[in-house]
Amino acid sequence: MEPKNYMNFSELGLSQKVLSAVEASGYTTPTPIQAQAIPHVLNRRDVLGIAQTGTGKTAAFTLPMITMLEQGRARARMPRTLILEPTRELAAQVEESFIKYGKNHKLSIALLIGGVSFDDQDAKLMRGVDVLIATPGRLLDHFERGRLLLTGVELLVIDEADRMLDMGFIPDIERICKLVPFTRQTLFFSATMPPEIQRLTETFLSNPVQIEVSRPASTVNNITQRLVKTSSKDFEKREVLRKLLTDAGSIRNGIIFCNRKRNVATLHKSLVKYGFNAAALHGDMDQRSRMAALEAFRKGETTFLVASDVAARGLDIPEVSHVFNFDVPYHAEDYVHRIGRTGRAGRAGEAFTMVSSMDRKSIDAIEKLIGQNIEWLGAEQSAVEPQSHNPEPAEGGDKREGKRRGGKGRRQERQEKRGSGPDKAENVPQAANSAPKPVSKPQNGASSDASQLPAFFHRPVNLKPREPVS
Repeated sequence: MEPKNYMNFSELGLSQKVLSAVEASGYTTPTPIQAQAIPHVLNRRDVLGIAQTGTGKTAAFTLPMITMLEQGRARARMPRTLILEPTRELAAQVEESFIKYGKNHKLSIALLIGGVSFDDQDAKLMRGVDVLIATPGRLLDHFERGRLLLTGVELLVIDEADRMLDMGFIPDIERICKLVPFTRQTLFFSATMPPEIQRLTETFLSNPVQIEVSRPASTVNNITQRLVKTSSKDFEKREVLRKLLTDAGSIRNGIIFCNRKRNVATLHKSLVKYGFNAAALHGDMDQRSRMAALEAFRKGETTFLVASDVAARGLDIPEVSHVFNFDVPYHAEDYVHRIGRTGRAGRAGEAFTMVSSMDRKSIDAIEKLIGQNIEWLGAEQSAVEPQSHNPEPAEGGDKREGKRRGGKGRRQERQEKRGSGPDKAENVPQAANSAPKPVSKPQNGASSDASQLPAFFHRPVNLKPREPVS
């Protein structure tokens, strides 16, 4: 049976107070997941929603929950509803959604996340809450301290379940599901359905309505994707990125993803040093700093947000024009979620992924997952390796291959770079004739024509014994 296509929020069964708040927010037409999920939630059915970020799934459960919570009242230490989120940022974002759409209600909301005082959270729980939004670890901390009872939970929401799996929260989720009443209503959302998540839904959902609004692991068609050839050395990658940020065109704002937290800190420091307006976001930052960085980026006070994958999933950051993968993600699915930060709500977006010779297998896995080939930036790069995605080796190539072809040894090459050695005068003309001419580097802050990007990425690099601070 085909799902009904609702064209207006007023057709979904929401209360008049909720409809008034939705209208005040400027929304008139529900997204597909909202149109399909909201009537089932209001009918007290369990829902299994398979949806990527940016589809409006947060409102798909907050709007009907607010309508349902108009009846009844909260009791001390016994929340009426429970929403589990994998990260502090997502939990705080859901709280904002309840505040926005529940402005015509007197709902009590508590946020249980790390980095916030236990005493402040205990005080809210003691007064009784209609909506409890929590990360699994902090929720269990409160429960084990005897500060929280879960026997009054009427509705349980498990959001970003596959992200929970990646972060190792599944045992906590299973324990929490056993602590809430068997008769509760469960809403379960995940972008993908790996076997472990499938097992979880079969165990804890009762005859759920399954809603799938987009093919798992698909990328949005209005995102232009490009691969950018680079070295595997971080200081060279940072130089290439700075050139890319200068020459990629009209960048309103952009998120730059790194695989490791230490790379986030180093890259952020480098960008600030070279005059770029950038902020950092990673798991080692305290909660206040993380929220401040997000808020500055949302308001447009910061142009670039350098982030680890903590920001790749679910965060509501509207109108991101560009995404840059400084590191190719470890998992192909993370590529989909990273670039999904742009191209939202029908807008066009651009995504650039920096690729070294060590990233060949990862790029192949990404292309297999999304079902398309990603073009190299610039015609010259496209002609180099259009299918294998195996960029040229670092400057100098394979030393053993050079010796087989009569090339110079490593010691002699080092002497020539230092300008020493008895045959210096003879070697310089030979190197000048054999090596490609380097492209002149633009002055700091100057923007060169984007058509020159491929030449920049192929230019010879004068390697130094130690990495400079950049």
